[in-house]
Amino acid sequence: MASERMADQQADQPGDDQSEPRATGRPGPRVPEARSPEPRLPEPRLPEPRPLDAIDRDILQILHADGRASIRSVAERVHVSRANAYARINRLIDDGVIRGFGARINHERAGQGASAYITLKIVQNSWRTVRDQLRALPGASHIALVSGDFDVLLLVHTPDNRALRELVLTRLQSIPEVLSTRTLLVFEEDALESSASTESVAEPER
Repeated sequence: MASERMADQQADQPGDDQSEPRATGRPGPRVPEARSPEPRLPEPRLPEPRPLDAIDRDILQILHADGRASIRSVAERVHVSRANAYARINRLIDDGVIRGFGARINHERAGQGASAYITLKIVQNSWRTVRDQLRALPGASHIALVSGDFDVLLLVHTPDNRALRELVLTRLQSIPEVLSTRTLLVFEEDALESSASTESVAEPER
């Protein structure tokens, strides 16, 4: 009986269970380590968009055609007080309708003589990760998630074709989530002006 109890106790010792794997001297299949998701900063939440009236749309057309237009000029052209125009523009900014003010650049005269649209196919559900890396690319001008035969459309401006080749072959194709790319050289481009002109808004009454 004592020997049976000792046998039972030995059978209960850890490591003696026949179901546990044993070292055989040969490497087993490599099991990939589980990767914990990278922490992400929450996307800034904008307020619910408020409806725009005719004055708001006129203000947007004026500022799209000339981002340096003064509050006084805008107010006069849409027939509201300067305080009203100032409040409306700030509301459009706070609501995310106006995302910023910038200059339209002649990229060739600015030393960026090579331009290209680049299409990318990316890993499913990796848009945010890819977008953040594309934003950091030198010369990236426009990024869009699209439908169709590819997933992302990227517009870049570089000093020359050598820099463009380096960007595509070294920077873009080193992004793990990018499966393939296709480069479309731009021979000529023209940034379209707003359909509004200085004559499209009624002059203030005298």
